[in-house]
Amino acid sequence: MGTPTNRNRTVKIGGASGFWGDSALGAPQLVAAGVDYLVFDYLAELTMSILVGARAKDPALGYATDFVDVAMKSVLNDVAARGVKVLSNAGGVNPVACADALSRLCAEHGVSLKIAVVEGDDVLERIPALREQGVREMFSGAALPDKLLSANAYLGAIPVARALAAGADVVITGRSVDSAVTLGALMHAFDWREDDFDRLAQGSLAGHIIECGCQATGGLFTDWESVPGWANMGYPILECEADGSFTVTKPAGTGGLISVPTVAEQLLYEIGDPAAYILPDVVCDFTQVRMTQQGEQRVRVSGATGRASTDTYKVSATYMDGYRAQALLIITGTDAAGKARRTGEAILERTRAIFARLKLGDYSDTRIEALGAEHQYGPHARTGAVREVVLRVAVKHANPKALGVFAREVSPAGTSWSPGTSGLGGGRGKPSPNVRLFSFLLPKSLLQASVTLEGKRVEVPVPAGLPLVPKNTPDANAQSRSTPADAVTLPLARLAHGRSGDKGNISNVGVIARKPEYLPLIRAQLTPMAVKAYLDHLVEGEVVRHELPGIHAFNFVLHDALAGGGAASLRVDPLGKGMAQILLDMPIRVPRELAP
Repeated sequence: MGTPTNRNRTVKIGGASGFWGDSALGAPQLVAAGVDYLVFDYLAELTMSILVGARAKDPALGYATDFVDVAMKSVLNDVAARGVKVLSNAGGVNPVACADALSRLCAEHGVSLKIAVVEGDDVLERIPALREQGVREMFSGAALPDKLLSANAYLGAIPVARALAAGADVVITGRSVDSAVTLGALMHAFDWREDDFDRLAQGSLAGHIIECGCQATGGLFTDWESVPGWANMGYPILECEADGSFTVTKPAGTGGLISVPTVAEQLLYEIGDPAAYILPDVVCDFTQVRMTQQGEQRVRVSGATGRASTDTYKVSATYMDGYRAQALLIITGTDAAGKARRTGEAILERTRAIFARLKLGDYSDTRIEALGAEHQYGPHARTGAVREVVLRVAVKHANPKALGVFAREVSPAGTSWSPGTSGLGGGRGKPSPNVRLFSFLLPKSLLQASVTLEGKRVEVPVPAGLPLVPKNTPDANAQSRSTPADAVTLPLARLAHGRSGDKGNISNVGVIARKPEYLPLIRAQLTPMAVKAYLDHLVEGEVVRHELPGIHAFNFVLHDALAGGGAASLRVDPLGKGMAQILLDMPIRVPRELAP
């Protein structure tokens, strides 16, 4: 990877952004704290389609503009003066334009930075050939749609490390795995080989911990009331060693909380099978990861192992699937939830009648939700007599004209139906494109990553990888066992922390025992069958449980759990962010002597 620059000392990496739209606090906070590398993650799975639309309107766009206009503008002079390396996937679908915009900003400020661009992730031109080859969606088995908006492979860390070795001060990539910028920095800093899989796994875990910004420093934490200083949350800093171990901390004087549970929650976030977390550079095993509190606001992390990467890249493509719209109304008074549902049903019945008269066809999907009545809890709702709710009616249709009818027919609710009805302002809602995700695997041999620095483009070879051989990691799916007669019933939250997120139409729910002695109780009662039964109103597919003994935790993978997931879902929580909160209310029988 080139001459290591920091091999004999601790390397500090700061995670300044977890998504496009994150706070502007991160970058200046971390640069002032003295990091060596500043990394930014901007690209959620469906962000690419938004960037495609921006580029279609203006060829100079298609990247995360906040990276240049907000983040880099706030720290440009300090980055240059302190020699901080900046790594980001802000390039989106137009990394060259992103680099050009940053070059102009540097010129305006009289700053000189060497800016490298990583390309090769865009595979849209290959789609006709792949369609002929019968490429299928990796989860559902569906055929490729007729027309895609975007198709980008998740590249890895090797091109990032190669750019740094060539002398880059800033590396801008298109679509790459979120953790790749961190791993690339560590591969360069410590001269890690491409087959040093245990270190690559540790470096990938380091990147995974900080890729979502404040989620590693107390953000979204189960015990949210214990996290101070929300207005000035500290962004995460990794203090990394050459052996791959690292310590998670944050800038002094900032809000947030660095503890084993806060970091463990982030480890479990959206990882699927923890024994086979598949990345372009390495297949990681996080099951034996250990975390140790090392003083105030410091957690030491070690124990990840790795094996050779697979011979494929994951490609995330997006396509148009009609249009969507939603309406929001406030309903007040006795039985507000009942009045809301009847109002929503009236809107749908009336508009369907108009559609039939205009020969527009029916909705492709609809959803009525009474927000405030614990709608997402289904049969576990404990609302009683709710007297105030927000009615949400969400719909999809192939024709935007039909959704114009829908938007017009919402307003009559103010005089026609339920007493206590009022609007939220803002005028009629407008139809928007319904963009869906299509994921598939592509042989690495079909892609060629490259790095361009100071006008020179260099192709970057990557290891061919090996076909994935699943590890035999059976979960001891114990059945519920008898508990003493004096056992008490407690919500799972008294015994565990939880964190949830999404991957397409799959929800990941991580559950971490608050004490090791609670783990057998959780294992025995929180079986896949029990979780499936408790969340049956949300989860249509299989529930798979994986165990992480190192942190006394389980990761539940819930298939077909998000009504399509992302923009394809009409749910109020299409990303499953609240799924763990719902599961944490599940009752668990606890022997009285163990009850917290």
